[in-house]
Amino acid sequence: ALPPAPAASAPISLSARKVYEQARSQLLQIRTVLKGRASQTSVGSGFLVSREGHIVTNFHVVADAALKPERHDLVYVTADGREAPLQILQLDVLHDLALLKAADTAQPAGDFEALGFRPVAQPLAQGERIYSLGNPLDVGFAVTEGTYNGLVKRNFYPQIFFGGALSGGMSGGPALDEQGRVVGINVARRVDGEQVSFLVPAGFAAALLARGREATPITAPAHGIVTDQLVQHQTALVERFIAQGWKPLTHPRYQVPVPSDQFMRCWGSSEPSRTGGLDLERSDCVMDTRIFVGDYTTGAISVRHESYDGTKLGTMRFAARYSASFRNEGFTRLRSEHQTKPQCREDYVDREGLPLRAVVCLRAYKKLPGLYDLVVLVATLDQKQVGVQGRFDAQGLSFANAQKLAKFYLEAYAWSR
Repeated sequence: ALPPAPAASAPISLSARKVYEQARSQLLQIRTVLKGRASQTSVGSGFLVSREGHIVTNFHVVADAALKPERHDLVYVTADGREAPLQILQLDVLHDLALLKAADTAQPAGDFEALGFRPVAQPLAQGERIYSLGNPLDVGFAVTEGTYNGLVKRNFYPQIFFGGALSGGMSGGPALDEQGRVVGINVARRVDGEQVSFLVPAGFAAALLARGREATPITAPAHGIVTDQLVQHQTALVERFIAQGWKPLTHPRYQVPVPSDQFMRCWGSSEPSRTGGLDLERSDCVMDTRIFVGDYTTGAISVRHESYDGTKLGTMRFAARYSASFRNEGFTRLRSEHQTKPQCREDYVDREGLPLRAVVCLRAYKKLPGLYDLVVLVATLDQKQVGVQGRFDAQGLSFANAQKLAKFYLEAYAWSR
């Protein structure tokens, strides 16, 4: 669920009140409860999208029930306090969506009120008002008013930049236009800023409803479904990442791999005065998009390099610091309940006369068969007082694509020309 956000200071508008009153009967709180007990383990929001009782929410709202159905049940609660069980029909892990259906014997099928989707032929305009609804922090149903600010830059999958506040518990709730039509689904917010929130475009939810309307309920753990979708994701990710190539980096001695900023964000830093005589320049490039899988994320790439200048230290002290930095790299991203121990191979590589020390490590996912996390470490070895070290991380890869990315990364190191 989303972390808490401060409440908007502006009073609610008449339009927001109207939208809320019109949509109130279609709003739901989605609760994950321990099987056979009344205690809830998590809460989110959802909304009705068909008269037959189909409901859309986020995958991360129902992940515990989808992956551990032997421990958890799902129920919904209406704005009037009526509670009934839920079934999972379809999952879209890549866009963080789930399609549910009410299993309510007290409410006849075909008798539900539903929200409609805004037509694709009517795209949102920059600055258009949006109204996000949900049950923040389990205190009651509410509406948050904000603006449409286009799609988020550098996201691997489209997300709407919503200029409004979302709070924990609103995940999976609808974002509506002034006519009460669904334009997005609440999914996340930035914790380092205010009024910076994100919505899944409504088109993905409409497509999920079309695919899953007649689906058989999912009753077994959904790891196989999740794995299949992650395989699709990593195939597309690797193809796009390799196709974009590397950006040129100005370095006096080496060509160092720095990724394009199409779907990654890069930050640089320089620390000439805080490293005890060792001048250090660093670049970190990370994806904003990560795929939520239960209590961890996967499906992302990150690239880092560090340029060391130890001419003030001398050869012996530089060698000790340079080697220690290489040894300090860690691999414990996930607990052992999710992954095997890393299997690593270290070797010395000659890149057209440039000597490199390279370590390649893989960790397998225990419940996502055929998927691995990859780590590649590199250090140049041609100089006694200067050098470059790099690290490449990619999560949720097939073995073949892990090999392909490791080769692609290592071959990017060369002499400057």
